[in-house]
Amino acid sequence: MSRQVGILLVDDEKDFAVGLARLLGRRFPEERIKAVNSGDDALRELARESYGLLLTDLNMPGMDGAELLRQARAAKPDLSVVILTAYGTVPTAVDALKDGAYDFLVKPVEPDALFQVVERGLERSSLLSENSRLQELVARQCGANELVGDSLAIRRLKESVAAVSESDYTVLVRGESGTGKELVARTIHRLSGRRKGPMLMVNCPAIPDQLLESELFGHVKGAFTGADRDRKGIFVSANGGTLMLDEIGDVSPAIQTKLLRVLQEGEVRPVGSSKTFPVDVRIIASTNQPLEEKIKDNTFREDLYYRLNVLTLNVPALRERSEDIPVLAHYFLEKACEEMKVCPKFFNPDGVAYLSTKSWPGNVRELQNFIRRLAVFSAGESLELGHIKLVEKLNGAPGDKDEPEVMLFKDAKEKIIDDFTRAYVEELLANTRGNVSQAARESGLSRVALQKILKRLEIDAGHFK
Repeated sequence: MSRQVGILLVDDEKDFAVGLARLLGRRFPEERIKAVNSGDDALRELARESYGLLLTDLNMPGMDGAELLRQARAAKPDLSVVILTAYGTVPTAVDALKDGAYDFLVKPVEPDALFQVVERGLERSSLLSENSRLQELVARQCGANELVGDSLAIRRLKESVAAVSESDYTVLVRGESGTGKELVARTIHRLSGRRKGPMLMVNCPAIPDQLLESELFGHVKGAFTGADRDRKGIFVSANGGTLMLDEIGDVSPAIQTKLLRVLQEGEVRPVGSSKTFPVDVRIIASTNQPLEEKIKDNTFREDLYYRLNVLTLNVPALRERSEDIPVLAHYFLEKACEEMKVCPKFFNPDGVAYLSTKSWPGNVRELQNFIRRLAVFSAGESLELGHIKLVEKLNGAPGDKDEPEVMLFKDAKEKIIDDFTRAYVEELLANTRGNVSQAARESGLSRVALQKILKRLEIDAGHFK
């Protein structure tokens, strides 16, 4: 992940600023460090160069640190700002946190505390910068065809979808469950000459066989018990547009025969009627089954297969495009936050790297559902590896199936809450190196509330120092 390098130091005491720059230079040799002595100089420097962290004194002549914070954050929203303050102005520094400062340090500055805050501030800016980059990538790709990803496999699929959309031939979309076959079909329709017509979809396995015929082809009044009026059917409703037959491999031989007639003749006959009606519909069929094997088993008509298989698109499994997982995870997280109406969240690099190593047998659909759960159960704006492993545990981690008895609802609920709290607090303390006050600030809890949690769960903050 690219890093928004650079640390800008601001202090009207020149010797202090130079000394701080040297100290940080020894600890962060890879970073570009610049020291200036006024707020105006800092703003000019921010306009010239890219910085990930602004470390500024609070009390300065002219523009003070609070005003510099407001102007710098307005110009550079991804910038992490750390306030330096004396003991007597700690309440003012706390107000600066409310205005968007990342943290504050009290003079004289302890080197270890300084290094920790600077490292985490730089990491935060990098995450926000990467988040912005992924947002731009997602927005650009969704504006094109909503097939999110930039791997070789997905680029080839996008090219094939664009080519297929220019024709009016029948398309067979193949791929495992959860890979996005429906999205591919909708994209073909939207890019095609039929885009102004209807786009309808039938989930073939979800409809009982005796009802599927009526659903597809319609029926006339009195055709069967309960048919109290004429129904035109989905083929007629989709006239001039596109019809997707989802999981075509699951339809019965009887329905296959009737579908073959529609494809051959371009007309439908409602159930109970002796009349036929012409239809102009483009068919997109999808399947996750090996139709060639079903032909050998005489469970799928060979002539229907060749009618459907004019153009074929193979949607890759997620394991074949694992490099797309970061942008997909970001896209789904952004959508989940919008659905829940909560502030945007973003992933820590370790978390995304871990997600990218998983096989995801349920493909994109499984990843999306997991991200939704992650958005619900994770506190804070940055989603860490610990959050991911916790959600895995809460949703069927190894060991849950070994539980010999079903717990009472009350006990199960308390256990889940305690497990979540323990994992969250332990990760919080690890990140703050056992600093309870800092952990309380970052979690939004009061110090007293956090201490009560530590006592109840018998967590010793000293173990994390």
